[in-house]
Amino acid sequence: MALWSVDNVELVWSDGRAEVHRFVVGPIENNVYVVRCKRTGEATLLDAANEHDRLLRVARRLGVTSVLETHGHWDHIGAVEAVREAGIDVWVRSEDAGMLPSYDHLLDDDIVHQVGDLRLRTLHTPGHTPGSICFALEETPMLFTGDTLFPGGPGNTNHNARDFATIITSIDERIFGVFADDVTIWPGHGTESTIGNERPHLDEWVERGW
Repeated sequence: MALWSVDNVELVWSDGRAEVHRFVVGPIENNVYVVRCKRTGEATLLDAANEHDRLLRVARRLGVTSVLETHGHWDHIGAVEAVREAGIDVWVRSEDAGMLPSYDHLLDDDIVHQVGDLRLRTLHTPGHTPGSICFALEETPMLFTGDTLFPGGPGNTNHNARDFATIITSIDERIFGVFADDVTIWPGHGTESTIGNERPHLDEWVERGW
């Protein structure tokens, strides 16, 4: 995969229409993704997490015109004010909007966010936070899961039984119940996986309780 040496931005996936770039920021190594339409050059950035100067350099270079927040936890929103000051609109679910210092638009469930010719479909997946949301890049095997689903299990629910039950339902019904085994999940931290790798372990996660 191609890597920009200056800002350590990796081109992790592409086809004839789309590019997906990833770079890692902040003290707990948040993944930031940029989904870019090849024809128009328009792009969206998933999670304005941290290192705002670097993040803005990448955003300008790749043509970012919007930021989509997967949820409102502090480590995913550290550069929100900086990107808004730079004229980039920030989108978030209503349930998590109060966690952000500011925002521009609210994201509904099961709607399309247009990025040039590309279509990112929203999936409300509560549990990690009430407003956690995933994004599926239509007509590709790409699913951005934020902190809802990682390789090896669901995102942290602080051993809260109700939140854990909610995130398991989100994963089972909104992710495993919809997407094929060959779909790649791109989480908010760490490495990617596939639905096929993770689906068989759902009962194990339920049994262990986290």
